Amino acid sequence: MTGSPDQRSGWNGIGTGYAVAGTLLAGVLLYGGIGYLLDRWLGTQKVFLAVGMVSGAVLGTYLVYLKYGKGKSAH
Repeated sequence: MTGSPDQRSGWNGIGTGYAVAGTLLAGVLLYGGIGYLLDRWLGTQKVFLAVGMVSGAVLGTYLVYLKYGKGKSAH
């Protein structure tokens, strides 16, 4: 036994799925929260909240791509 995961197990991708979902959710919540605080501080009507949530979703997606989306090069 080498300690590597069993390739026949149906549970291999569960941890990766939770990590991806957590990264996306954290991006939206973090940047949405920053946008909410900016809206409260500046007295605007949820403008920065929307911008923050969209920015968080985009940056979270980019981070997921960097960590999990790049496949092995065929070279």
